[in-house]
Amino acid sequence: MKIELVFDAKATLGEGPAWDSKTQSLYWVDILEKRVYHGTELLVQLDDLVGCLAPCENGRLILGMRRALADLDVDSRRVALLAPLDSELPANRINDGKCDPAGRFIFGTMDMNEKDSSGALYSFDGKTIARLLDGVRISNGLAWSPDHKIFYYIDTPTREVKAFDYDVATGQIANPRIALRIPASLGFPDGMTSDVAGNLWIALWGGAQISKWNPNTGQLLEQIPIPALQTSSCVFGGKDMNELYVASARVGMSVADLKKYPLSGGLFKVVANVEGMRTFEFSQTQQP
Repeated sequence: MKIELVFDAKATLGEGPAWDSKTQSLYWVDILEKRVYHGTELLVQLDDLVGCLAPCENGRLILGMRRALADLDVDSRRVALLAPLDSELPANRINDGKCDPAGRFIFGTMDMNEKDSSGALYSFDGKTIARLLDGVRISNGLAWSPDHKIFYYIDTPTREVKAFDYDVATGQIANPRIALRIPASLGFPDGMTSDVAGNLWIALWGGAQISKWNPNTGQLLEQIPIPALQTSSCVFGGKDMNELYVASARVGMSVADLKKYPLSGGLFKVVANVEGMRTFEFSQTQQP
């Protein structure tokens, strides 16, 4: 597969790419620099950390800030508070998040020192924030099966991808089990997306690659080298939904690592031979 550098952003912590099918646009964030990008352009410089985002049905973006959810008007670039996350510890922040097939925003938190399992996984329906899971250390990748009946989730230090039964009507998860175990030699599992065949595409932090897995068998199907040591997340986009966009980071890298991987922090594109699942939109009125 051909790997293309879309933008040499040198992002400190590039993360959370999301594809807006309506506008054929890619949005992503640099968490530590408090920035939201629209493709290769800086859309807005924020006053606080931003962990993730998702497109909304109304054309706006929902943002996962440090300890709150916010609404971003793409045209005016105005940010408005949607819901505070008062239950979180002061040392925690929102990390990865995306919308479920019904339009809820599913997001997780983490200890900013990456030491304690004090994070959690939440669901926001536009009115109420509900807690789905406790005891999380670094809440990361989220994805759904093509029939929407299985939810996949990554707590990075466990090196596991867990599968849950998913009730689209209620947004509840049940019956947790381990779908994948990621060998230490490959790096840490970070952001994740899925394709229409049900395979999972996982960014491997410290592994300089994207990996493709069959969650039903646990088989590693493909490894795609990326010229960035800390690949952080990926999403499918493009007119035919076969363009895999990959975010990466520079945070914590040594001088030697940066010399070996000078494009770290860049945004990349891989044209795949599969069709990816679409990015679900946030809706104030969920439709199972």
